[in-house]
Amino acid sequence: MKIIILNTAGVPIYEQIKEQIKTAIYLGELAEGEALPSIRQLARDLKISVITTTRAYNSLEQEGFIATVPGKGCFIKPKDSELIREQALRDIEKNILSAITAAKNAQIPKSEFYNIIGLISKEETYE
Repeated sequence: MKIIILNTAGVPIYEQIKEQIKTAIYLGELAEGEALPSIRQLARDLKISVITTTRAYNSLEQEGFIATVPGKGCFIKPKDSELIREQALRDIEKNILSAITAAKNAQIPKSEFYNIIGLISKEETYE
């Protein structure tokens, strides 16, 4: 598993770690039952605080993506399709709210904003 930390991203490091692990789970790069690096090992590899990696792992556990087995480590939980769908919907809502805020700040009219969304959705193919 490769995690890339951007100090200039404007996103907290723990959040970057969490989102990259979630993406790897969504894409199947991390399989059910697979062990994550230990908190200390990940902190060492990324040259960050153990507190930061702990916060990322705790957040992933609260959201139902990983389980901690005392003395053994953290493991990817079985995919609960409903849980993953709900998380995906929350992520989509967060991104849409971000786009709306950016459009408001740039004083882009709603009609133009909706046109942009329409154009992008026509260009992207998903099922």
